[in-house]
Amino acid sequence: MRKLPALFLGHGSPMTVLDAASPFNQGFARIARGFPKPRAILMISAHWYTRGLQLTAAARPGLIYDFYGFPPALSQVQYPAPGSPELAAEVCRLLQAEGAELHPTRGFDHGMWSVLKHLYPQADIPVVQLSLDSRLSPAQHFKLARKLKPLREQGILIAGSGGIVHNLRALRPNHPGYDWAQQFRKQINAALLRGDHEALIDYPRFGQAAALAVPTPEHYLPLLYTAAQRDNGEPLEIFNDQLTEGALSMTSIKIGD
Repeated sequence: MRKLPALFLGHGSPMTVLDAASPFNQGFARIARGFPKPRAILMISAHWYTRGLQLTAAARPGLIYDFYGFPPALSQVQYPAPGSPELAAEVCRLLQAEGAELHPTRGFDHGMWSVLKHLYPQADIPVVQLSLDSRLSPAQHFKLARKLKPLREQGILIAGSGGIVHNLRALRPNHPGYDWAQQFRKQINAALLRGDHEALIDYPRFGQAAALAVPTPEHYLPLLYTAAQRDNGEPLEIFNDQLTEGALSMTSIKIGD
């Protein structure tokens, strides 16, 4: 079976999901056309941040509309992808030492469905979500993510969903991006392209720009789960590389052919 790429998907505002013509959603669709259809997807979303490590285990997880203050249309979006108890059990085995547990009732949050709806609109690929353990350091997240690498050889697409720059307090409509947001985006992009995992893990080294771009870690950490999948010499493509509302990064990456 062909080794699948790994993705990091900048999801920005959940409202983006409603605009199929959005250049960001068109970017997701283009990327999905470039490699074989996955057997299943393991999604690491910024919006499942837990004490401990958990996996969705239901055969038919529902959707979670985990936001407020948006138009009703956003809470009517449907993405009836099946779950995969088999994949959940396999990941649980891989992460046994980390104490991973199965969650029988957890649904899919918008970090998952807002991006997969445009990568795979038929919603016919089984999905399992892996939570982010809030007790772990970035280095520990990266080390944990390395254990997932064998899944790529089994037709599983590993995808992180979050945002390299994500500062909700600084949002400003139609703003092209604060200087600090542009600076941090460029620094992380450069680290990705040169394969500098130490810089990605120790992102606070970038100073005030990092502190403003990553005020809390949950949107940044899924990037580490994708970066950890990269083997020496594997190509890396950056796409959707823009800022919106001044302080949200849509920057996304694909690792692998």
